[in-house]
Amino acid sequence: MVASRWGLLVTTALVSAALVAPAVAQGTIALETIDVVPVTPVGGAGGTRSAGERIEGGALPLAKVPFTVETVTARKLEQDRATLDPTFTLARTTPGVNLSDGQGNSFRQTLTYRGFDASPLQGAPQGLAVYQNGTRINEAFGDVVNWDLIPQVAINRIDIVTGNPIFGLNALGGAVNIEMKNGFTWQGKEVSVMGGSNGRILGTLQYGEVIGPWSFYFAGEGLRDAGWRYKSPSEIGRLYADIGHRSLDSEFHVIASGARTFFGAAAATPVDFTHVDPRAIFTYPQTTTTEVGQIQVTGKVNISPTWDLSGNAYVRRFSQSYIDGNDGNFENCSSRSNFRGNLCFEDDGFSPSAGQTQAQFRNQFLILGPQNQRIPFRAGVPYGTIDTVRNEATGYGGSLQATNRDRILDHGNTFIVGGSIDVANYTFKSASTLGVINPDLSITTDPNNPTYGNIPGLGVGPIRTAGALGIAPSQVTGSNLYMGLYALDTFDVTDRLSLTAGARLNFARISTQDLTGFSPDVTGTHYFSRINPVAGLTYRFYDWLTLYGGYSESNRAPTPLELACANPDRPCLLPNSLVADPPLKQVVARTYEVGFRGAVPNFYEGGLLNYKLGAFRTDLTNDVLQIAVPGNAARGYYVNVPATQRQGIEVAAEYVTERLSLYANYALIDATFQFRGDLSSPNNPLADDGLITVRPGNKLPLVPEHQFKAGFDYAITPQWRFGMNMQAFSSSYFRGDESNLNRKLPAYFTANLNTSFQLTPTVQIFGLVTNLFNNRYANFGTFLERSDDFAGRYVLNDPRTTTLVQPLSVYGGVRMTW
Repeated sequence: MVASRWGLLVTTALVSAALVAPAVAQGTIALETIDVVPVTPVGGAGGTRSAGERIEGGALPLAKVPFTVETVTARKLEQDRATLDPTFTLARTTPGVNLSDGQGNSFRQTLTYRGFDASPLQGAPQGLAVYQNGTRINEAFGDVVNWDLIPQVAINRIDIVTGNPIFGLNALGGAVNIEMKNGFTWQGKEVSVMGGSNGRILGTLQYGEVIGPWSFYFAGEGLRDAGWRYKSPSEIGRLYADIGHRSLDSEFHVIASGARTFFGAAAATPVDFTHVDPRAIFTYPQTTTTEVGQIQVTGKVNISPTWDLSGNAYVRRFSQSYIDGNDGNFENCSSRSNFRGNLCFEDDGFSPSAGQTQAQFRNQFLILGPQNQRIPFRAGVPYGTIDTVRNEATGYGGSLQATNRDRILDHGNTFIVGGSIDVANYTFKSASTLGVINPDLSITTDPNNPTYGNIPGLGVGPIRTAGALGIAPSQVTGSNLYMGLYALDTFDVTDRLSLTAGARLNFARISTQDLTGFSPDVTGTHYFSRINPVAGLTYRFYDWLTLYGGYSESNRAPTPLELACANPDRPCLLPNSLVADPPLKQVVARTYEVGFRGAVPNFYEGGLLNYKLGAFRTDLTNDVLQIAVPGNAARGYYVNVPATQRQGIEVAAEYVTERLSLYANYALIDATFQFRGDLSSPNNPLADDGLITVRPGNKLPLVPEHQFKAGFDYAITPQWRFGMNMQAFSSSYFRGDESNLNRKLPAYFTANLNTSFQLTPTVQIFGLVTNLFNNRYANFGTFLERSDDFAGRYVLNDPRTTTLVQPLSVYGGVRMTW
């Protein structure tokens, strides 16, 4: 099957080349500009260069890059400014990108590219490295990516680069390189005000100016939105500032950025509820508050006509607090324990240790209050918990890179050598407080209420089990040290053939220490290292047709969260407790790519046609999965699995004229498990005693196999532009259905409209409509425990829980520029 797909790709490419050939058959077309893309984290700014303009830093002409490169420009992001969300633009334009909304908030969705995630969810396996101005912004504790902290208005362009281990840890499926604006790349003054559905009000401003050798740039964004679901408001504030200085042979920037975001209800909803009311949520409160501040210095110097030196240094402060109301999973202590009549945590997800009596085993699940008191069990009380998590990290580091463009034996050559170091100190705290589930599914605490087992001196504070199993306060401190050395060389064998080879050495040290005494196994230091090679070639048949292909390896080290929660005998209440850390292995990816791409100027009526046809395959060993515990899906642990695979085909084309922009692309993403074994999935309705059997070829959940995207933007008059885009995705499996036995999340499509009208040279009005046809589809789904009497009031017959996407929404605004 794979061979036939690759054969089809090559055949299609040759046919396409034959069809295009007449348009350029009259002679070789000399391109006036050269597309330039970064091939290292410290890569030079992307964009275009004139034929004679010097290309600086870790950047190469696209025609010499043996990897896939996908680019989103500031112009495309501007069309979606009312969303204030860069993932929205990536998902509607980029082949192979889909979103899954595990939190019910469009600002905190998981971005999946070729089956690899860059997610804000703690515990989600992260497979993409994300950089902002050369600084890695995967957060220290779980490698998560908080897209909501990135100021959209200040983004100059986003490049997704695959098959390149030079981008370091987590670049299993590729790296996302976000280049921000500065005063040299953007000048002017702009203010915009927008509003629309769900009470959304937002404003943006940016200012850029060049004064002599100095540049200044500032951007700010603010948003308030009531949310389309109940109890799901959003508040966003983001600032970005850049001061730059440029001379004939150097350029330096001092950059400061900060953001604060607040979001409400953040979880999937039982379908039994959404069938009654699409706006329904599950238990609450659920709030997430995140703050970040970063100072960065970047610079590049032309040491000689052929040597460049570039680098950056940064300090980053991150803080996040999460409050979550949950079902408590409490019951009367078993008669086989010594504490019948008191409150116990259910124990069916655990097994007795060797030599333990039933009483010794079950006594461990007695619930103790903040002063270690027993809590009497009261029948008919819908017990719940309010779980709180706080994660803080301070990171700092930098990178230094040298680039040489001396000719070798009169052949062009680009040699890049560099290194990076990233250090972070972090703390992680969590605790659970006893509460009660109210009729509206809110969870509250009240020590004066006798339903809590009103024991004198109980107070409101953390609870735990006597054995610190499942529920226990956690407080972990630790540090990460990531270092890398890399070299990459691109040699022009001929004017048309270029060879690339290189490697990166990754080193990781991860240290954690338990401060509570409940989880001594958390304390430990882990080391990981690996050398990842890369090799590839490009061959330019014509100025408008280039073949590219390559092989690369990459790795990621387990995160501190995964390392601290890897023992099935002592699972975590995810992500709120850390209890043990048997060693996990690092994940290793091997990627193969081949394809054709090119740009055809004057294709039709003076327009430019960009196109790409490509195929890829990535084989992973020791992939990390999050596994639930039999008997309770709220508890779980992390485990290495032998092998997974992502492979597929991507076809894309874009046609651009002065008045019209038109694009279409298709991606086949075949993401599968490549091993046979049993996994725990306790709430899967077709599980066998809580276990499901995974076989080679089973699909990874939440990755649509077929993805199609198309859109246009057209200037109806010199003042009025109108655009429309559409995305269609095939069905995908629920998380927790790795055995592929249950019905899938249905296929879906969505469409959006955008328009703008230039009232005066300085005033523009614009509008955006999302989910034009108001399709009520879900892009995330998992399972929950069935209950005939949830909280004493509700029946949950259907184990499915999903997150519906935001319904039809309309936004409009005014933009003033001068």
